[in-house]
Amino acid sequence: INGMKHFITSGRVADLLIVIATTGRTEKGKNEISAFIMMKDQVTPVRKIHTYGMRASETSELRFTNSKAEILGERGRGREQALTVLDRGRISIAALAVGIAEAAFDRANSYANERKQFGHPIGNFQSIQWMLVDSAMELEASEVMTMHAAHLQDKGENTTKESAMAKLFASESAVKICDRSMQIHGGYGYSRDLPIERYVRDAKLCTIGEGTSEVQRLVIARHVLKEAKPLALAHREPRNPNR
Repeated sequence: INGMKHFITSGRVADLLIVIATTGRTEKGKNEISAFIMMKDQVTPVRKIHTYGMRASETSELRFTNSKAEILGERGRGREQALTVLDRGRISIAALAVGIAEAAFDRANSYANERKQFGHPIGNFQSIQWMLVDSAMELEASEVMTMHAAHLQDKGENTTKESAMAKLFASESAVKICDRSMQIHGGYGYSRDLPIERYVRDAKLCTIGEGTSEVQRLVIARHVLKEAKPLALAHREPRNPNR
């Protein structure tokens, strides 16, 4: 195998790598994709990528130069294998987003009850209450969607749509919840004295990793449109012009 891979999680520390690579062309002229398994001594780490958030995660660029590998499964089935893993991966990103959002919300809620201005907890002010309410609803919905997708995955059902929906909603909600938490904390939230700014940075990855929010919307749209039911116009009652 020859080429480069970018933004590989744990790329420099992993002992074993699963690699998706092009192995030719299909009869329809498209790239034939296959999956391979290889040891780390077949890969050259190029550099560590320094990211905006999730700094504890090792993210790397890797170079492959005549790297020896064993094919994983059947040749040409790499796309299907990757998509199967991707459904589960998107659920894990949704769960990650829920965890980050919950931490940010809990701190904001506690701070709103303890921080006082003008002789009252700031949680008494309607503007703070509205932010907490929006965050509480989004967090609850994110948890339900994530657990629903995970439940279907455990049952062995196809979860492409549900995984994408959970990932999209939970990740975008996490970004908003963390931003509100920072706003509620004021200057302290913007400082490094508290972990709020870290939550903001970490949450953003969830809208990018395992497919961006825009990709999730494309995936969901394809499934939603396929599920459309016919209007059966021929069986509808004629419209009454007097109504």
